[in-house]
Amino acid sequence: MARVLIVGAGVTGSLCAALLRRQTSGPLYLAVWDKAEDSGGRMTTASSPHNPQCTADLGAQYVTCTPHYAKKHQRFYDELLAYGVLRPLTSPIEGMVMKEGDCNFVAPQGISSIIKHYLKESGAEVYFRHRVTQINLRNDKWEVSKQTGSPEQFDLIVLTMPVPQILQLQGDITNLISECQRQQLEAVSYSSRYALGLFYEAGTNIDVPWAGQYITSNPCIRFISIDNKKRNIESSEIGPSLVIHTTVPFGITYLEHSIEDVQELIFQQLENILPGLPQPIATKCQKWRHSQVPSAGVILGCVKNPYMMAIGFPI
Repeated sequence: MARVLIVGAGVTGSLCAALLRRQTSGPLYLAVWDKAEDSGGRMTTASSPHNPQCTADLGAQYVTCTPHYAKKHQRFYDELLAYGVLRPLTSPIEGMVMKEGDCNFVAPQGISSIIKHYLKESGAEVYFRHRVTQINLRNDKWEVSKQTGSPEQFDLIVLTMPVPQILQLQGDITNLISECQRQQLEAVSYSSRYALGLFYEAGTNIDVPWAGQYITSNPCIRFISIDNKKRNIESSEIGPSLVIHTTVPFGITYLEHSIEDVQELIFQQLENILPGLPQPIATKCQKWRHSQVPSAGVILGCVKNPYMMAIGFPI
């Protein structure tokens, strides 16, 4: 039986796992490892510690489908819509730039439900808190070492984490990357930002006419979302949640500051935009060191996804 490991339980890793399962006819052992405590990656959804039904999308806020990808990826959109994983975005987002033919979707159960859908379909064994440290070649197998626990061997490994994390790996994998490829990989740049989720108790009213708003005049805050309103799942029994995304310059400036200090700075600026907000009962501040890729360039020849690299032998 072929053994395949996918490192990263985000959108690339989960979809890759599902496609491998669909396209492999023979017996296949499929594992997904992620260093985090849950799946999602940049499509993570956080829950209130007081009520797990009160959630907030701290990464991607919605899915934009262009006419080109509506045609190219139609089966994926049709499937996600049929299962109720995606739903058209109908709530007002102020300041959103729309191009002709684009359509936007939200995930009613949180943006991470897209990842969970594909992981479930893949049938993969998913392991969290598995941080890969080394990859070595042992008797025509790839031996993967993690921060804790014994190494394991696989026939194929697919790495879907950000490029800087790939370049930090030790072992024989370093010999697979030529100097030219390494320079190309090191040239990939990422924006950095923070996201702050605020959770409120049931019955709290956040009185604004929009579900989301892009901010252009604040040095700290770029986007605000009333998350349950954006997803059209407002309920009198579940408190609202609010998400704040910072600007890229703010994220870069305060990248190495403590989460507590950054959260306080965001609160100060939020008061200027939405004065008199109720006091949240819980908060979750997320640092996105590797948020988005302004320019990917060429990654390992024909692989242009800056979140994926595959090594192995034919199965």
